[in-house]
Amino acid sequence: MSLTLVQAWSAARKRLEAAGLDGPVIDARLLLEAACEVTRTDIVTDPHRPLTAEQEAALDGYLARRERREPVSHILGRKGFWKVMLRVTADVLTPRPDSEAIVDFALKSYGEHERFSILDLGVGSGALILAILAERPAARGLGIDASEEALAVARENAANLGLAGRCALLRGDWTAGLDGASFDLVVSNPPYIASDVIASLEPEVRDYEPRLALDGGPDGLDAYRLLAPEILRVLRPGGRFAVEIGYDQKAAVERLFAEAGALAIRTWPDLSGRDRVVTGEKRALERSA
Repeated sequence: MSLTLVQAWSAARKRLEAAGLDGPVIDARLLLEAACEVTRTDIVTDPHRPLTAEQEAALDGYLARRERREPVSHILGRKGFWKVMLRVTADVLTPRPDSEAIVDFALKSYGEHERFSILDLGVGSGALILAILAERPAARGLGIDASEEALAVARENAANLGLAGRCALLRGDWTAGLDGASFDLVVSNPPYIASDVIASLEPEVRDYEPRLALDGGPDGLDAYRLLAPEILRVLRPGGRFAVEIGYDQKAAVERLFAEAGALAIRTWPDLSGRDRVVTGEKRALERSA
């Protein structure tokens, strides 16, 4: 006898609970929706719809992968971020709600129809720059990443969102080669986890996400030491920046940007109230009398 949607959801939840996973209710629903090609509304309004044998097999396969701690985003190949849906692979970090604080800062800094340029350093899936461009139709941007595989994901996401015409994506080493270029806004979610901490991370991160995007060196600050002066170099006078940090890196990262000459430095919390994004400005040109 076939399982119904509600029975399958309940059984999936119990299976993930038994595996000791956090968030089993949501994970079970997302995997059920994908396996059966249904929506949350379908589950609520037609809970007794039976699954086909193929759907049950697909769900079982998804659950087995999740039990091995593979992230749901990798199983489904997609993840929602801000107001956009992004393709996700093992070559990029899974976009997280914590990073939305950068998008929030950008959208509060520039009006809906304002023209401005964005540079996203370590663009990954394109989450930051594409979420901003999707809401600011007059903006244009450049995303840089050291990984050609990550850039392929970002290019696909830009195309899927209809933003490829306003977003160039290039392989590079941070700001190397950007001589003479200047931007109104620079954003970045660089690697900031100390090398010896990575082994203690949750398996979903430690075993499935690219180490290149995680490892911030012995103290987690290697990228910021390079980026602070370089971000100030490529910003236009009066331009702004926003970089994601680890929860305990506020003082160190603020100091690095202050030493580089940044003004109006401030740290913003994420949705959990933890320090998450350091922002600031480049000194504006003084007007002659």
